[in-house]
Amino acid sequence: MSRTTVATIHLGALRHNLALIQRTAAPSRVMAVVKADAYGHGLERVARALDGQAEAFAVAALGDGLRLRAAGHRQRIAVLSGPDQPGDIAEMQRLDLDAVIHHEAQLAWLAEASPRRGRLRVWIKVDSGMHRLGFAPERVAAVHAQLAAMPGIDPQIGLLTHFAESEVFGGTVTRAQIERFNAATAGLDGPRSLANSAGLLGWPEARADWVRTGGLLYGLSVVDGKSGGDFGYRPAMTLSTRLIAINRIRAGERLGYNGTWTCPEDMPVGVAAIGYGDGYPRSAVAGTPVLVGDRRVPLVGRVSMDLITLDLREAPAARVGDRVTLWGPELPVEAVAAQAGTISYDLTCGMTRRVLFVEDEG
Repeated sequence: MSRTTVATIHLGALRHNLALIQRTAAPSRVMAVVKADAYGHGLERVARALDGQAEAFAVAALGDGLRLRAAGHRQRIAVLSGPDQPGDIAEMQRLDLDAVIHHEAQLAWLAEASPRRGRLRVWIKVDSGMHRLGFAPERVAAVHAQLAAMPGIDPQIGLLTHFAESEVFGGTVTRAQIERFNAATAGLDGPRSLANSAGLLGWPEARADWVRTGGLLYGLSVVDGKSGGDFGYRPAMTLSTRLIAINRIRAGERLGYNGTWTCPEDMPVGVAAIGYGDGYPRSAVAGTPVLVGDRRVPLVGRVSMDLITLDLREAPAARVGDRVTLWGPELPVEAVAAQAGTISYDLTCGMTRRVLFVEDEG
C-alpha cells in the first residue's frame, strides 16, 4: 500500500443513527438522504448497510437512482432535482423513481409522459424562502391541479420545501418558511415533507409526513458549536493516517510552505501522511486538533498536498508509525471544520480517490 490514509466507515453507527432518527421522527416517515455519494461515505455501501431498515432514499440526480436500482434496492427513491431533460422522465418511470418538480419547463415535459410506462410519482417543490429551486407559493395550487390532470402522473402528489437556516433553533426565518408553506399547500391533497436534519432536531412542527435526513444519518451536525454526538448520533467515518517522521526543530525555525508558523522553542515536530490531496482541508489553521495515538496535539504550519506537521510537545512518547486520527468518534469532525472555516459535510464529501475506504461493524 503506497499511502496510509484510511477512511473507516462504521456501519453500526449508520444503523444506530437511522434508528434514532426514526424514533425521533415517529410517526413521520424517514427518507435517508444519500446524495453526494452518501456525503462521501459511499452510496452503495451506505444503502447496503441500511437496506432492511430504510423506508426510502433521497438522491440528487437520476444517475444515483440508477445506481441504487442496479444494486438491487427496491425502496422508494426520490430524485431531489427531478428530471434535467425530457428524456429523463421515461427513465424515471422505468426505474420507478419519485421526481421532485420545481420548474415550469419540467411541467411541459411531464405533459408528454405516457401512462403505459407506469405513472410517475412526483413531489411539488415549494419555494418558501430559500429562493433556489421551487415554485412560488402563489403558483402551487395551479401546479398541483395541472399535474393531477396529467394521465402519466400518479394522483398522490407530494409537497415539499427546503429550509435555509433550520439550524437556528427558534429563529424567525424557518418559522416564516413553515407558515408560508402551510398557507401555499392548504387544502391540497398529498404527503408533506419539510424537515431536514436540523429541522428534525429543532422544529418538531415541521416533521409532517416525511422527514429528509442527511447529516444526522452520518453523525454530522451543522448546528453552531455542536457535534452530532451532542445529540446522540455516532460519527460514521474515521479518517486516519500514520506518523512518517518526527524531527527535532530548533527555536525560531519556521515550518512548511511560506514559514507560516515559527517554533517557540526546541521541539519535536511530527509529519503525518495526509494533505489536501487526500481531502484534508488546506484551510485548516494552526491549532486545528489532531490525535496522535490518544493524545490531542495541534496542527502547525500550512497543510500541503501530501503532508501535515504536528506539534508533538504534548505527545512526547509518539513514535514513527503511530496512528494519527484526523476525525472520528474521539475527535468530532465539526471541531476540524470550525478551524477550517467550513462545515462537517464539506469535509466528509471531500475525500479523494487515493484514500482507502474500509468498513467495520462498529
